[in-house]
Amino acid sequence: MPEKKKTVKKQLPPRAPAKKRPVKKSAPVKRTVRKKKIALRIPRPPKKKKTARLEKSEYNPIISPLGEHAWESGQTFNPAAVRMDGKVHLVYRSIGDDGISRFGYAASYDGEHVHERHPHPVFSLLLNTKEPQPHRIYTSGGSWGGAEDPRLTLLDGTLYMFFTAIDEGGFPRVAMTSIAKDDFLSKKWDWAATKIISPPGEAHKNWVLFPEKINGKYAVLHSISPEISVEYLDNLDFQDTPHLKSFFKPAGISGGWEKSVRGIGPSPIRTKYGWLVLYHASSDDHGYAIGAMLLDIDQPEKIIARSKEPVIEPKVWYENYGWKGGIVYSCGAAVIGSNLFVYYGGADSVGCVAKVNLEDFLNDLMDARKPKLATAMRKK
Repeated sequence: MPEKKKTVKKQLPPRAPAKKRPVKKSAPVKRTVRKKKIALRIPRPPKKKKTARLEKSEYNPIISPLGEHAWESGQTFNPAAVRMDGKVHLVYRSIGDDGISRFGYAASYDGEHVHERHPHPVFSLLLNTKEPQPHRIYTSGGSWGGAEDPRLTLLDGTLYMFFTAIDEGGFPRVAMTSIAKDDFLSKKWDWAATKIISPPGEAHKNWVLFPEKINGKYAVLHSISPEISVEYLDNLDFQDTPHLKSFFKPAGISGGWEKSVRGIGPSPIRTKYGWLVLYHASSDDHGYAIGAMLLDIDQPEKIIARSKEPVIEPKVWYENYGWKGGIVYSCGAAVIGSNLFVYYGGADSVGCVAKVNLEDFLNDLMDARKPKLATAMRKK
């Protein structure tokens, strides 16, 4: 048999190693990790409620000295105010070349622009009292005697004016005069004879008459420190009782801004909450400033509410540069429409005005007193 041919397998050359293809790296997948927000509830102290402050007029000062008038060439300040016949009538203190303090007159239709100003004094103590006159005694505010710091009250057709006079011993005493409403409006300055109604040998200032009778009697608010003091009178002739007894001590208010309460400002204003009374006080932080309180309508010796901070304090130039800087001192206030206008002296030199919405102002005063009332009730 023929031999089978051996099949020889051809050996192929070894293959070259395959080239490794570069591996494309895919972009990393961004995974959004939502962080859980944790609300941190940090207790915040309640905002301290501030009493509404009066806005000082951009036209201040509204009454400034006039060099052409010798009797008011130096200082014109501390205006009293009363609203009658569609105008605010202002009786302001003036000091001129001779150093005597007298009263001038101005009027405003809108409350913050002076539209009328009388060229002569409308009241001088030297011509309206039978009591001895001072002998060149230096008084407060830079004068050498005369009449200081008027307050006006219209009651039953008569305009009463309380003011400060200086006696021979140098004591400031409270004086009173009056004039018929019609005479005042027609500028017939026929004032009644001046009566000194505070005791001799004692220093008294800042007395005011309420604008209506209380329980059928005239009411004179003559001290607010250390307590509210009101004298009730059947008449204002001061024949049976020529001098009213009063006690004043410039004490501070516990927990309040007042380091020393000085005295009453304008005549009280009747509101739906009570008698609105502005007053003067001094403190280390606020200087000589103005505060506010509400008194009970039928028993004004009771304080319903008091401002937690000054409502006017000396901050601008005309309150800090003058005869005595750092002083605001109010003798007059009037309500025009919905606004309360407060008239005051700046630095014992010029007359100014500030205003505020009366309803907002009263609400703030009432809100400020509620926590105290609640605390007092819990203690009982």
